[in-house]
Amino acid sequence: MKGMKVFLMGLFLAVLCLSGAFANGQQEKSDDTITVGLSNNGAESGWQLAYYNSVHEEAAARGWKLNYVEAQNKQENQIQALRSFIAMDVDAIVLQPVVETGWEPVLKEAKQAGIPVILSGRGIKVSDEDLYVTLICSDFITEGEMAGEWLADQTNGKASIVELQGTAGASAANDRKKGFENIINTYPEMKIIKSQVAEFTRTKGKEVMEAFIKAEGDSITAVYAHNDDMGLGAIQALEEAGMKPGEDVIVISIDGIKDAFTAMVDGTLNATVECTPLLGPKIYDAVQSTLNGETLPKFMPSDDRLFDTTTAAKELPNRKF
Repeated sequence: MKGMKVFLMGLFLAVLCLSGAFANGQQEKSDDTITVGLSNNGAESGWQLAYYNSVHEEAAARGWKLNYVEAQNKQENQIQALRSFIAMDVDAIVLQPVVETGWEPVLKEAKQAGIPVILSGRGIKVSDEDLYVTLICSDFITEGEMAGEWLADQTNGKASIVELQGTAGASAANDRKKGFENIINTYPEMKIIKSQVAEFTRTKGKEVMEAFIKAEGDSITAVYAHNDDMGLGAIQALEEAGMKPGEDVIVISIDGIKDAFTAMVDGTLNATVECTPLLGPKIYDAVQSTLNGETLPKFMPSDDRLFDTTTAAKELPNRKF
């Protein structure tokens, strides 16, 4: 009888130990789960949808927790989101900034809280670059230069261009404009005759292009759009005005979304410069490296490529966004 009691007591203690080990294991797994707060500036384009899918799919694949806030293209919403991430004590913050300036106060709060901030998609201007770890995005100046060089080649350096700009104050808009002008300013007969913000949206691109057509009419020989959605909106406006985009008017844009490739195959868009939104793996690799104590370069650029009507059909089946 005494032996039976000893046996039962031992069994009871073993069960307790196993239960405790299981509970501790579950708790450790929870503690080890990386939590990221990500503030995206908007959902205005096909590029942004692909970015959304990339960061969510990659977080799920890694078993990470992603707190995602879409800011409706308002900086105040992004600042509020970042402060909520700080209050939650996330492991890292990823910011796709809607504009370049005005970030220092909230980034200082993140730094004081010991939370690293990684920029993606767009850059910022701050007096202290230690406020963020790295910037992961395309080189927007290079993209603009690629567009300018292609257009100069296609037009023999002669064009009356209307420009559809992205969101005012966004690094993508500022730098794509700068890069494009770096090239066309070397050609005396290439002129931007109209330029206006169209907010990176197809609807606004169409609206602004309609105004350009009303003001300039047949004098327009080329359209440069800071993203594909605005370019596709411009194509709609040109068609409705009885003009032939791709023939009467050369249209070049940036992003490389699938709809742009379809338009190139159809002959209404002449070229697009790729700007990949599939940044999820690269962003989370940077987060992991930062949490591991590794030092990263301040700028981690993506590779950009230009596609036109001669290559679009072959590339279209390969597009993931």
